[in-house]
Amino acid sequence: MRLQRHSLFNTLFASAASLAGLAVSTPGLASAEPAEPREADEATHQDVPLYSSRTKLDNLVFIFGIGAHFEGDIKAHTDHVLREMATELAKAGSSMEKVLKVNVYLHDLTDYKSMNEVFKGRFGAKPPVRTTVAPRAGVPGNSLIEMDCIAYV
Repeated sequence: MRLQRHSLFNTLFASAASLAGLAVSTPGLASAEPAEPREADEATHQDVPLYSSRTKLDNLVFIFGIGAHFEGDIKAHTDHVLREMATELAKAGSSMEKVLKVNVYLHDLTDYKSMNEVFKGRFGAKPPVRTTVAPRAGVPGNSLIEMDCIAYV
């Protein structure tokens, strides 16, 4: 599993660098033309695509920032976001156990411990790497939390 994740990160790095127009030499990785993202599910704003809720590049799937836009505490919001993330991953042919990286944005860093109580164990026996920050201006849309992730299929 570790080798598979390492290979996926090499592929992600090479793909991102290639899309950015950078020449990158990654040992053991064949050079190829950058793949076009596919199977994007776009959210629209006034009939114009604003962003995609998920998109794929090769065997990687990128899930958009999911928030919880209802009254509730951090535990309810975290549970909602993780359930929505599982749904988006399933639609893309992946699962929570295949998540490589999660970004967590908290409205208030004092919610860190309570968020962790709900987060723990939701990604199987080998959790993904994670970054957690509290943006100075908070999370958009009155959500107490927002998360996005990168997984493989």
